[in-house]
Amino acid sequence: MSETMSSSPLLEARDVTKTFSSGLLGRGASLTALAGFSFRVDADNPSITAIVGESGSGKTTLARLLLGLTTPTTGEVRYAGSDLTKLSGAAGKAFLRDVQVIFQDPFEVYNPFYKVDHVLQQPIKNFNLANGRKARQDLMEEALNTVGLRVEETLGRYPHQLSGGQRQRIMVARALLLRPKLIIADEPVSMVDASLRATILGSLQKLNREFGISILYITHDLTTAFQISQDIIVLYRGTVAESGDVQTVVGDPQHPYTQLLVGSVPLPNPDHEWQGERVLDAPDADLTPRGPSFCPFHDRCPHTMPICIEERPPLFRTSPDRAVSCYLYRESPVLAAKELSRVFAGANKG
Repeated sequence: MSETMSSSPLLEARDVTKTFSSGLLGRGASLTALAGFSFRVDADNPSITAIVGESGSGKTTLARLLLGLTTPTTGEVRYAGSDLTKLSGAAGKAFLRDVQVIFQDPFEVYNPFYKVDHVLQQPIKNFNLANGRKARQDLMEEALNTVGLRVEETLGRYPHQLSGGQRQRIMVARALLLRPKLIIADEPVSMVDASLRATILGSLQKLNREFGISILYITHDLTTAFQISQDIIVLYRGTVAESGDVQTVVGDPQHPYTQLLVGSVPLPNPDHEWQGERVLDAPDADLTPRGPSFCPFHDRCPHTMPICIEERPPLFRTSPDRAVSCYLYRESPVLAAKELSRVFAGANKG
């Protein structure tokens, strides 16, 4: 992808904000789950991008917005240049084929009264992927083999007869059947035994490498994000804290929140001091925000300055492959939110 990002976007979020309101007719308190978020997945540049953050950071809200399961309060999500909320007919069906999802809990996707064959047969039928029983069977077996499942140990069984790892890999196989351009994987290994996580992550990498499918990997687990992704976006309270090439961001985090996340990951090195229980101490100062816009991390940050509680920091491009939303780097050039992809691994660092 060139520095001017001439490649056409498959899926794009444009300055998306999502606010939830409570109370009768939404007149109660409001919560902004995602604020001014911009992001694009290019049609011709398959990649694996991780969206990382703790609970409440806006990860799941982002996934639902990109899937069209909820609508933005402001901004828009576009598929192949068209507003996702206005898709219909052939364009709507194309979106359902091009953008697939793998959820956190695969068991909820299955009907316990149907054998697991059913979840594979439905997309084949709905999208006319094969004609005839043998062709359908061959297609299912090929998809299962691709994700490392034995056909004789999978087909013909009910969901409860399979392990969580097997059920999740079937969902990966189901997505593969459609040969999508993007898979949104929302915490796909968080409910799977540690021994099987590497297998599922390996399957996702294989889909990217061998089939040219982009993966949006949403997780709270920085370790697996580092293992699987090329690029990373760190979210905090609905805003981008830091983003860029995963090796750069995780190897040398610059935002105080990213530093806290990286420090919480124990390493198999007795000489490395684990920071997992460390709590950042904010300075003894008046941290009351002085306006509607402020740094969301100000109350946990040891570097809070007056400007942090007066105005939300923009993205500063601190290096060709990284952007940081922190006033510690205010001497660096500002990167517009819509240009976030310029710091990703696929971009021309120019």
